[in-house]
Amino acid sequence: MMSGIRGKDTKPELLIRSYLHRAGLRFRLHARSITGSPDVVLPGRGVVVFVHGCFWHRHAGCSKASVPKSNVAFWRAKFEENVRRDRRTTRALRRDGWRVLTVWECQTSERRLERLVREIRKG
Repeated sequence: MMSGIRGKDTKPELLIRSYLHRAGLRFRLHARSITGSPDVVLPGRGVVVFVHGCFWHRHAGCSKASVPKSNVAFWRAKFEENVRRDRRTTRALRRDGWRVLTVWECQTSERRLERLVREIRKG
């Protein structure tokens, strides 16, 4: 089951990348030289974008952020560590001078993506 979970090129990520490219924004993908290997990096603008799955990264208040019914202790620990890692990564990137933007998988509507482009261009 877990082997089917992708960390790169997910549907929300492909949608966001396509939208950014159509908006004329050019970027790098999964830059391993940058803390946390952000999903999208716009080096000229000093912006990194993480595309988070609501389930794995625990989007507060989202129906997709449910907890499996079996092995609850394992899942809670797993989710808590994911959230802690996300916070550490964000702090480290901000210390390094990056603007960090997070897009949740449930927020990939056209209107949200337009807002993302405006935020990136705002600089």
